[in-house]
Amino acid sequence: MSTIAASVDPDLLRARLDRARAAAAAHGADALVIAPGSDLRYLIGGTGSSFERLTALVVPAGSTEAVLVVPKLEAPGYAGVPVDALGVRLATWVDGEDPYRLVADLLDGAGTVAVGDVLPALHVLGLRDAQPGATQVLAGPVLRELRMRKDAAEIEALRAAGAAIDRVHARVGEWLRAGRTEAEVGADIAAAILAEGHATVEFVIVGSGPNGASPHHDLSDRVIESGDVVVVDIGGSTAEGYNSDSTRVYSVGEPRDADVAETYAVLQAAQRVSVAAVRPGVTAESVDAAGRQVIADAGFGEYFIHRTGHGIGLDVHEHPYIVAGNDLVLEPGMAFSVEPGIYQPGRWGARIEDIVVVTETGVESVNNQPHELVVLPG
Repeated sequence: MSTIAASVDPDLLRARLDRARAAAAAHGADALVIAPGSDLRYLIGGTGSSFERLTALVVPAGSTEAVLVVPKLEAPGYAGVPVDALGVRLATWVDGEDPYRLVADLLDGAGTVAVGDVLPALHVLGLRDAQPGATQVLAGPVLRELRMRKDAAEIEALRAAGAAIDRVHARVGEWLRAGRTEAEVGADIAAAILAEGHATVEFVIVGSGPNGASPHHDLSDRVIESGDVVVVDIGGSTAEGYNSDSTRVYSVGEPRDADVAETYAVLQAAQRVSVAAVRPGVTAESVDAAGRQVIADAGFGEYFIHRTGHGIGLDVHEHPYIVAGNDLVLEPGMAFSVEPGIYQPGRWGARIEDIVVVTETGVESVNNQPHELVVLPG
């Protein structure tokens, strides 16, 4: 079944397909074979699905036509895709026919084929057998060049997602209190994510006390206690397919550990410095280094155990990654998280996360909830 994106301008999609063809040629690929998922949604407005039956968008670099190969029984799910306006031809197949041969015939003469990063191995190997003379490479390096640079509509969608998740964080005090389990609080937060404007709940992390020292803790049956520091990291996807992701830190009553205020102040400074470092022309690794240095200088370097950020858009995690060793130069339209953390095993942890967009002159945050430690009634 295909999920059709809400209100995507066909002219915008056609321009994306044109850029994808040009990018493929620039990377030395004769064609793209795109799997169902966020890449497909980016190009034609529908996510699709692919199980044991092959579905793939074939985009020759040297042609103005693309072909959507889809099982005939699943073709009705693509009725909302504006194929005529996009110059996309629908090619269906039925059980008993060989879809890999169908794709190979479409790729006749292609020496290098860029296959989607998430195309299942079942289909990758089937395509390889049907076209043994072609070299297969990943399509990720081609498409990430397009998807990293958000257009105006995408940035507006990220703003809407950010505002929606801000509204949820503003309500956390309604549910977070001593005597409740993380799972109970998480269920209320998940309901609010939908109520405040998301179409899906992508993740809910409620890390209380020592669980907060595990960055991807999730939820548990641990009963929240008075004095706990609690990390709440939440996100969802809007009807347009764009994601939110924001983390704030709460305390149920005054923190029991005497070092919380001083340590949290270091984290605030690190997040502030990292965001201030974002602007066109700097590298992704320099943003990571800026906040990391603040944390290291305060003696907590060993407790910051992940990258500073990840790109976001149709996927929660996508390029660019804000991490040491990434010398990518930031450009306007790039969107990513800035989320330094300090995690002390067995004690407590904290992380502050905003989604930011590189502008022509600096940076815009799409999250605007305060960064202070929120102390709730104990």
